[in-house]
Amino acid sequence: MGFTRAELESFRDATIPDLVEPGVRLLFVGINPGLWTAATGTPFARPGNRFWPALVEARVLPRLPRYAEELGEDDRRMIFDAGVGVSNLVARATARADELSRDELRTGAAALVDRVAAWRPRVVAVVGLTAYRQGFRRPRAVAGRQEESIADVPTWVLPNPSGLNAHDTVATLARAYAEPARAAGVPV
Repeated sequence: MGFTRAELESFRDATIPDLVEPGVRLLFVGINPGLWTAATGTPFARPGNRFWPALVEARVLPRLPRYAEELGEDDRRMIFDAGVGVSNLVARATARADELSRDELRTGAAALVDRVAAWRPRVVAVVGLTAYRQGFRRPRAVAGRQEESIADVPTWVLPNPSGLNAHDTVATLARAYAEPARAAGVPV
């Protein structure tokens, strides 16, 4: 499945529902949906995004979902059975996360606190250090487990799996993602 630039652009500012089910143990929080994600309704959907491959390599998921398209029920069930959920700091789809304002990130962080309080996962893992720093007003935060929690839930900040983050590979992302997964009790 592919999209033209114009087709993707038509999804600008769209939103997608959170990929969360009651009993979520490990909640991954992206920055915001990209246009490909908005087009498919699947978090981290852009081909080449390393999120799902890293979860498989980290043994959080037993197999790779068909993530560059709308998730089928079998893929959704596999993700939920692993105890994994996905949300975003900001719901609005953009081509790049740097299109978001600091105010949007702060408003999104406040709303995330409410969702985490309602869902009560064992662990929250925010993928995107700069967005976390801006949204939660923690300019000196570093990657890894945070001293501050979100809604009293242990919180990690992890590298962003976007292809724009050239510093990390699937292997380094898998190592980073495995730590909060172990803390949440979700590795396969």
